[in-house]
Amino acid sequence: MSTSLSVITESPCSLDADAVVVGYHSGADGPEPAPGARDVDAAFSGGLAQALSLLGAAGTAEEVHTVASLGAIKAPVVIAVGLGPAPSGGGATTADTLSRAAGAALRARGDRARVALALPADSAEQAEAVALGALLGDYSFDRYRTGGETAAAERLLLVSSAGGTERAAKRAETLAVSVNLARDLVNTPPVDLVPGDFAGIAEEVAREAEGLEIETLDEQALADGGYGGIIGVGQGSANPPRLVRLSYSHPEATTSIAFVGKGITFDSGGLSLKPASAMDWMKSDMGGAAAVLAAMRAIAGLRPAVNVVAYLALAENMPSGTAQRPSDVLTMYGGTTVEVLNTDAEGRLVMADAIVRAHEDDPDLIVDVATLTGAQLVALGTRVFGVMAGDDETREEVVTAATAAGEASWPMPLPEDLRKGLDSSVADIANVAGERWGGMLTAGLFLKEFVADGMRWAHLDIAGPSFNRGQEFGYTPKGGTGAATRTLVRIAEAQAEN
Repeated sequence: MSTSLSVITESPCSLDADAVVVGYHSGADGPEPAPGARDVDAAFSGGLAQALSLLGAAGTAEEVHTVASLGAIKAPVVIAVGLGPAPSGGGATTADTLSRAAGAALRARGDRARVALALPADSAEQAEAVALGALLGDYSFDRYRTGGETAAAERLLLVSSAGGTERAAKRAETLAVSVNLARDLVNTPPVDLVPGDFAGIAEEVAREAEGLEIETLDEQALADGGYGGIIGVGQGSANPPRLVRLSYSHPEATTSIAFVGKGITFDSGGLSLKPASAMDWMKSDMGGAAAVLAAMRAIAGLRPAVNVVAYLALAENMPSGTAQRPSDVLTMYGGTTVEVLNTDAEGRLVMADAIVRAHEDDPDLIVDVATLTGAQLVALGTRVFGVMAGDDETREEVVTAATAAGEASWPMPLPEDLRKGLDSSVADIANVAGERWGGMLTAGLFLKEFVADGMRWAHLDIAGPSFNRGQEFGYTPKGGTGAATRTLVRIAEAQAEN
């Protein structure tokens, strides 16, 4: 059952709901009700803050406490979520804080089906943040559970009287459905998401989304076309590779973008086999392609005035008698030769083919997204993705878009001195450097070799943020997160606005 989201202006005290979500700040004398919670606090005769204090509430961001209303309001329960210190100078609570708080509150709703959101929503931006966080926080992946499934909330009531809230709520729904699509794809076991399956899902998305066109190249078309990277990575698997091209156009567009997503549906490492402890979550190695497909779905729904093409480079990296070998040389799409020194550095091979192909659409900007390196986790951890680019201006534009979308990123360099490590004695370039240092950056430098001079290009390494192996936080569940989906949408919108 899909969740119904409605915008209302009534007081949360009188709503027919199973729970009302309110926010509170950490104050010098204890919890302080935030805007949106004050009517509820008044209904408690000013005792809501006292009740929270008795429960040990401090107002720390995302902490959640549940208080029985005992008839003070119509809903039987108040779910109170911390927002951190109140903004200084009477400012507004940030959108990111609100999204994470709403997500944390929805994760704590239990089996309560009708939830009213009375968090601060004095602007359309705040209202969208609350709605988006709630819809993302209510996500669960229950496809393979035979009992105890977690039903999504039936109805969310967003309390706000701000102008433009209806449109903001609709945008939040579009983004949330798309991000959750990416999460579902990442969470699906690889036995049920081989490259052909992924391509089939992309075809379903294109059929259902107005304005998306799709073309899929199978293994024969890839071989005939000279896509040596995708063929090389996929040749060890019984499940052949695919290259999917999606396109969206707008009649008023004056600029175009190409997105490229890494879609390794399972990464064993190939003959350069991964250790078992590094393999059990490699179903997530298609997180870049998942984000690109999800972003295209959202873009088709939001209709920004920009043209967008997207490539999903899909393969399964397996060891077998037909697998590529370390020291093999591949001829990539476009003719560049690559010496494969490590078959576990496979993502950059399929991405290189797709990046070269994307040039044929004559975009103004290419953005690639990949769970590319373990070095990304070493450098930036599990919540921040790295952004590299061919020039500083493009890199900063992408980081700005990620920040506006509420996703954590960090600008990273592409030092030219590291390029020498990719020299090969037998081919144009090697797929890995001789030294392990700066692995995220050398992977970026490898991809840069396939970007034409003068082409604006950015590379997002989302290896850590795409799959949460720890505890849930904010609106982020365990497993697939949908990382970079909202950033790609925001990039498209920014190009349309500019």
